[in-house]
Amino acid sequence: MGAGDDTNSLDEAARVFLAARPRLFGIAYRVLGSAVEAEDILQEAWLRWQNTDRAAVREPAAFLATATARLAINVAQSARVRRESYVGPWLPEPVDTRADPQLGAERAEAIDLAVLFLLEKLNPVERAAYILREAFDYPYQQIAEMLETSEANTRQLVSRARKRLSAERREPVSPAAHRRLMEVFLAAAQTGDLSVLEDVLTAGVVSYSDGNGIRGASRIPVVGRLRVSRYLAAFAPRFWPQSDVRWVDANGRPAVLVSADGNAVALLSVEVSARGVERIMWVMNPAKLKPYVASLAD
Repeated sequence: MGAGDDTNSLDEAARVFLAARPRLFGIAYRVLGSAVEAEDILQEAWLRWQNTDRAAVREPAAFLATATARLAINVAQSARVRRESYVGPWLPEPVDTRADPQLGAERAEAIDLAVLFLLEKLNPVERAAYILREAFDYPYQQIAEMLETSEANTRQLVSRARKRLSAERREPVSPAAHRRLMEVFLAAAQTGDLSVLEDVLTAGVVSYSDGNGIRGASRIPVVGRLRVSRYLAAFAPRFWPQSDVRWVDANGRPAVLVSADGNAVALLSVEVSARGVERIMWVMNPAKLKPYVASLAD
């Protein structure tokens, strides 16, 4: 093979990879809950694709999706150990979904922060099986091949994941209803209005602050309507007066980016059901905010 053939072959490899890239990123991001780690996986998948005998690959898209899913599972397994040293609650890294509301998937499933947060409680193989089925609509037999297991086991993995999620998650409301309730919640949080907070929060509401040890981020979840209301009211006079708020889109849901002196200090998102606010998520870790804020400027 001449140098020209080699270049053409690599050009074709790049074309195939770039066509598959949105889907590959969508798989890796959902499995890991981290855009930064997903990008690392894609780098590794690209290297594998370059070094593969591509002429022997009948279905390049399936080959790349399989490589990405397996790499993501391996990283997720080691991430569990790394996260044991994480200070305080861990929340998924937010992504701006305006350009691609489904983030490379067949349907916008397993993309909102509340679902990614719950998926983290599943083991990585269960998580991958659920994501490949529910977000990307792969047939069970193909998922079994991707995960190197049987079709019967794959069906069990997906079923178990569905049960776990439905046990912990209420039916979400429409985006418009979500935004309306979040506006009421935000106004009450800013003014420390206890009666409105108690009205919009569910009895079992939980507030999570992901700061990895930064000042001002609670290191333990705050649980229950009364405790969360009081926590937000106590927090209000110190936090909000010097802050600017901007409505943004994060993981397909309305969210609020909070800045102070021109620097992002928190991304606030909430999980809403017909009963009210179920979960409050404050992403305050600068390492997670920085890539998200940079994506808003694109």
